[in-house]
Amino acid sequence: QVQLVESGGALVQAGGSLRLSCVASGSIWSISAMGWYRQAPGKQRELVARITRAGGTNYADSVKGRFTISRDNAKNTVYLQMNSLKPEDTAVYSCNAIKVTPPFDYWGQGTQVTVSS
Repeated sequence: QVQLVESGGALVQAGGSLRLSCVASGSIWSISAMGWYRQAPGKQRELVARITRAGGTNYADSVKGRFTISRDNAKNTVYLQMNSLKPEDTAVYSCNAIKVTPPFDYWGQGTQVTVSS
């Protein structure tokens, strides 16, 4: 089992910055990749950014150049640094961890990010 706890969501003005944190606990040795997803009202959940065990990263086109995913292995924490925030970034952001053997997705409870114009 893997537990994920997010924090850092807030109300921020357009152009501002936020850093989200996701702390993993439990069987973290089984995690192959971690990522951040978001879901805005009336929209499907979408991948924002992902980082693999090897350190590879990928981003949604809409956040490239503005968001950065990183990790601190000593703290079992993944971060999402969000800069130049836009109102369209408003969503519930959820942390995700992928286990390969056997395949399973773990999710955090989500944290609200609201960007005002």
